[in-house]
Amino acid sequence: MSRFVDRVVLHVSAGNGGHGCSSVHREKFKPLGGPDGGNGGHGGSVVLEVDLGVHTLLDFHFHPHAKATNGKPGMGSNREGPRGGDLVLKVPDGTVVLGEDGEVLADLVGAGTRMVAARGGRGGLGNAALVSRARRAPGFALLGEEGESRDLVLEMKSVADVGLVGFPSAGKSSLVSVLSAAKPKIADYPFTTLAPNLGVVSAGETTFTVADVPGLIPGASDGRGLGLDFLRHVERCAVLAHVVDCATLEPGRDPVSDVDALEAELVAYRPALSEDNGLVGLADRPRIVVLNKADVLEAAELAEFVTEEFTSRGWPVFTVSAVSRDGLKPLTFALAEMVETFRRDNPPPEPSRQVLRPVARDDSGFTVERDRSERGDFVVRGARPERWVRQTPFDNDEAVGYLADRLARLGVEEQLEKLGAQPGDAVTIGEVTFEWEPTLPAGVEVPLTGRGTDARLEQTERVSAQERKHAHRVRRGLEGIDPEEQ
Repeated sequence: MSRFVDRVVLHVSAGNGGHGCSSVHREKFKPLGGPDGGNGGHGGSVVLEVDLGVHTLLDFHFHPHAKATNGKPGMGSNREGPRGGDLVLKVPDGTVVLGEDGEVLADLVGAGTRMVAARGGRGGLGNAALVSRARRAPGFALLGEEGESRDLVLEMKSVADVGLVGFPSAGKSSLVSVLSAAKPKIADYPFTTLAPNLGVVSAGETTFTVADVPGLIPGASDGRGLGLDFLRHVERCAVLAHVVDCATLEPGRDPVSDVDALEAELVAYRPALSEDNGLVGLADRPRIVVLNKADVLEAAELAEFVTEEFTSRGWPVFTVSAVSRDGLKPLTFALAEMVETFRRDNPPPEPSRQVLRPVARDDSGFTVERDRSERGDFVVRGARPERWVRQTPFDNDEAVGYLADRLARLGVEEQLEKLGAQPGDAVTIGEVTFEWEPTLPAGVEVPLTGRGTDARLEQTERVSAQERKHAHRVRRGLEGIDPEEQ
C-alpha cells in the first residue's frame, strides 16, 4: 500500500576535500626538479532540487541519511585529485527546508529550484601551489577540509490554487473526484482521507488545481486530530472553499456552526511562511461556501435555509451534489474566476537578482578574546584562521611555520600582543590549542633545512621541560652541574 509522507528529518553530509600532495619531480640527470605535488579535489555537495515528478517525501522517510562523495587526494606530476560528485536529491514542488531550530532556510517552489543543503569541503593545496619567494621547495602540503554535516527538516506544502476544507465525511474527496480526474479513496466513515489529494480542473480557458485537505476538527490548530499535519497544505492556496455536509445526523452540528468552528481554527493557525509569494494570512484569504449533499431532500432544504447567513458575510454560496453532479458547473466557473482574479492581482515575483558584495582587502575577518576556561587563555575566531588550522598537518614543522606566517600576516600576533599575551600562553583556534611563541619572524627568508622542518621553531628562549627537570635534580643534589652552565 502506498504511503504519503510530507514531513521528514534529513541528515545530510557533504564530501570531504582531498589532501594535497607533497612531491618532488625526479628524472634522469635531474634528481631535484622542483615540487610538483597537485591539489586535492573538492568534496561533493548535497543539493536539493525540485522535481515535478516527485509528489511525496517517502524516499527520505526510509533513507534519511544522504552523503556526497569525497574528493580524491592530489598526485605527483602536478596532477590534481578528482572532485567528489554532487549528490542531487529530488524533492516535491512546495518543499520548505527548516533548520534544527525551526528557522526557514529555503522555500523550494518551481521546477528546477535548487538549494545547497551541505557544502563540500575544499581540497588541500599541493606543495607546487605553495611555492613562494621565501619557500622555494615546500616539504609539505595542506590537508583537505571536512564537508558540512547538518540535520534538516523537510516539510511539503501542497501547491494548489483552491483548498477544500471541512469536517470529516463532508464530501471533499467526492468533490475532487467529480471536478477532476483524480481518484481519491472514498468511504462512508470519518478520516477516510489520510493524505491530501490534488486534482487539476479546467473551466473554459482557465486551468487550476484543487487540494483536498483531510478532515479538520475543533482544536486542529493546537495539534488535535490530524490538524497540524495537514493545515500546512492550505498555506499556499489562493482560495479556501468550505465544504459543508448538509445531511449530517450528528447532534449539535449544523452548517453555520461547522463553518464557524473551521474559521476559528484557520485564524488560530500560524503558518511558518508568513510571506509566501505575497499571500495574506489564512484569515484574509478569499472564501467560498459549498453546501454539499443536496441530493438528499432534507439537506437541500437546510442548504436553502442557511444560504442567506453566508451571503450576508460576503461569501459566494453554491449548493451542489457530488453524487448527482448538480451545481458543479457554476461552482467550477466561480472558482476559476476567483483564481484568475488572484493571479491578476498577484503576479509571480521576478527572480531575485544575485548581489555580490566583495570583502575589503584590509578586513582581517577574525576576533581575539580572552578565555578563562581550562582550554587556554585566548581564543581566536574567524573563518580564515580556523580553516587554516584545519588544513595544517601539525606533524610537519615546516607546515607549522607556514601557518605561523599566515597568522602573522593576518594580524593575529599583533592583536595578541595588544591584549597582553605572554610567551607560553595557550591560544585556541578552532579545535587546536597551542603555546604562543611571538618570536617567530614572519615573511622572511626561511633558512634551508631538511624537508618538513623549520629552524625557527627551535629558536626559543624558554626553558624546556628537560632543563627544568635537570635544575630541580641539581638543587636536590641528585646530579652535578653541567660545565656548560657554569
